[in-house]
Amino acid sequence: MKIDAAYTRATLALLVQINSINPTLAPGAPGEREIARFIAGSLESVGLAAQTLEPEPGRTSVLGRLSGTGGGRSLMLNAHCDTVDVSGMAEPFSGAIRDGKLYGRGAYDMKGSLAACMAAAKALVDSGTRLRGDLLIAAVADEEYGSLGTSDLIRHVKVDGAIVTEPTALEVCLAHKGYLWIEVEISGRAAHGSKFEQGIDANMKMGAFLARLGELERDLRARLPHPLVGPPSLHAAMLSGGSGLSTYAASSKVQIERRTIPGETEAQAVAEIQAIAGALTMEDPAFRAEVRPFFVRNPFEVSPEARIVQAVDRAVTKVRGRAPAHFGDTPWMDAALLQEAGIETVVCGAAGAGAHADVEWVELDSVIQLAEILAEAAIDYCQRTMLSS
Repeated sequence: MKIDAAYTRATLALLVQINSINPTLAPGAPGEREIARFIAGSLESVGLAAQTLEPEPGRTSVLGRLSGTGGGRSLMLNAHCDTVDVSGMAEPFSGAIRDGKLYGRGAYDMKGSLAACMAAAKALVDSGTRLRGDLLIAAVADEEYGSLGTSDLIRHVKVDGAIVTEPTALEVCLAHKGYLWIEVEISGRAAHGSKFEQGIDANMKMGAFLARLGELERDLRARLPHPLVGPPSLHAAMLSGGSGLSTYAASSKVQIERRTIPGETEAQAVAEIQAIAGALTMEDPAFRAEVRPFFVRNPFEVSPEARIVQAVDRAVTKVRGRAPAHFGDTPWMDAALLQEAGIETVVCGAAGAGAHADVEWVELDSVIQLAEILAEAAIDYCQRTMLSS
């Protein structure tokens, strides 16, 4: 499968030069509307039908479709088009190329892979290849915060398989961790700082809770690790409490991030923290705590025997001359949402460095190779028709 390298490089440079910072992470940032307009136009110019979806005003995803002849499995190539902020970057939107690397915010995470998805579709059209199943190119909004784009997409689109193209250096990711955000609020009693007999210091009570939370954290990391992603973990991310130096704190809050591994559930993770609060209440009649989970993203895992994994494995082997390594990753990805929706999903993307860092780059050769891998995987998974050239 011949990839149009000039189109791929030019498309990637333009994607990086368009500011698509997620406005939830950086208030006032433009979001995805401009980049979505460019993506839709580019996909249409190479022969795909394209539609825009807007789950919230200004938060825009694009869905390109190369229709199949019928009778084959459908495949989605998924990449997000939003980025994190650019504070501290010397060349956030340059798209400059040096020593085979293209620089700028999102080049690695993950506009390089998005350009590869677009180039793979173009290669299939240019070659005259006809697939039995539909090929979908999903450039989704808001992955960097709440995954509005993919969450919206799976409510409207039915597809058999998906390749999430988060960067993997062209290896194949079969699992990643999930996470929960949990707030624990401990209640005290406000009183003048001189009236110890009247006040209950919620911050002091929080100290006891944090000591037990530390014990749980050590226990989590000592548990039998998942073979691909390792053990679960947690950390006390944010603390707040008290209203003044001469006042007993009436409330103390901690926000906890709990990283989960495949096989763990939200209920299990919350129950472990609730058990700490329960034990402290039994020991101290003045201890009062409320445990509130407020955001959850489940872990992801796919069998190496899944059809989509086998198709990507064969494509990587064909393009690179060796079988890919299978591994697990720790950050959360949209792969979990797709898998939960009944879409068999795997992760494979480009090589580079600097996600969320001051210097970010993607390796151009890996973007070209990824495009070829994605095109070959589409032929394998969606099935080429007998009449194709």
